[in-house]
Amino acid sequence: MVSGTLLHVVLVVAALVVAALVALPLRKASPRLFGAIVVVVPVLAFALYRIVGTPAALDPSTAIAASTAEDAPSMEEAIVELEAALARDPAQPEGWRLLARAHAALGNRTRARDAFMTALEHIPDDPELLLEAAQASAQAAPGNRFDDEALALLRRALALDPGNQRAQWFIGVVQRQRGEDAAAVATWEALLPALDEATAKALRTQIDEARQAAGLPPRAASGANASGAGAPVAEDVPATSLRVRVSLDPDFAARVRLRGDAVVFVIARAAGGPPMPVAVERHALQDLPLDIVLDDGDGPMPTARLSAQREVEVIARLSASGSASRGEGDIESAPVRVTLPASAPIDLVLGTQAP
Repeated sequence: MVSGTLLHVVLVVAALVVAALVALPLRKASPRLFGAIVVVVPVLAFALYRIVGTPAALDPSTAIAASTAEDAPSMEEAIVELEAALARDPAQPEGWRLLARAHAALGNRTRARDAFMTALEHIPDDPELLLEAAQASAQAAPGNRFDDEALALLRRALALDPGNQRAQWFIGVVQRQRGEDAAAVATWEALLPALDEATAKALRTQIDEARQAAGLPPRAASGANASGAGAPVAEDVPATSLRVRVSLDPDFAARVRLRGDAVVFVIARAAGGPPMPVAVERHALQDLPLDIVLDDGDGPMPTARLSAQREVEVIARLSASGSASRGEGDIESAPVRVTLPASAPIDLVLGTQAP
């Protein structure tokens, strides 16, 4: 049997190799930042593992694994190290992109938006970065609304990459948010021919809602969607995303006194795969009940995207301490396994499994 210590060593070495390959272009231009990224990426990966993983399950002898987890730096510490490296050498867009994704993983939405914007100052013509910055801007705004600057970023991304489906989808979302329903219909209907059938089916549902809001007649081929009321489909949710609703069990809430700084992590990870999340959001306890959307913008690591998964497991975790690190006394919902694309919302209840 492979020991927990050996498995940790293998994981760390693998993370170091990947980080070195990703940061290789910076080695000559900025050796300090190259070194920081090589160190920080594995630390971020291990910190995320501590959020969602179960180190004790790696080895029956849990003392070694627990000791390793205790001694490991937290994600917050890794972020501080990366910020220090960028303060010394700020002209490194990939470092800012990594910092933005780390802040997004911890729910620091304003800081994630600012880091993405700084990265854009150095590489303004990267369509994927433009999309991430626009989405981060919306997530940091009240009601997750795209402002004029975010819309300009989306339009620039689409101009640079005319076939970019995410850019087209988000532009339609902006139009729906602004009551420009007919424009949203035109934007999304132009996107339909490029989609696979499962994704197109989910988008047609959104188009039908937009057509109704705009006072337009139903689509001629909308009969496939006339099977009854069915489960509600989230408004403004693409087929590659997951709508998740999180609530607190009333009996549990009445019996247990929770700290005011408690937070809720909503996590999606590959079903049957590694414990690293493919999407994660952090919210305050006071925000419950939640009704959120997980998508690629919530992915902490660029190499593992929600949209690339066939099946995911979704859970919610209540952290009484408010720490990103998994701790004793945390409460988790029952996990829900979902096949993508999924149009129906996922309901998670915290506290039903509590003693």
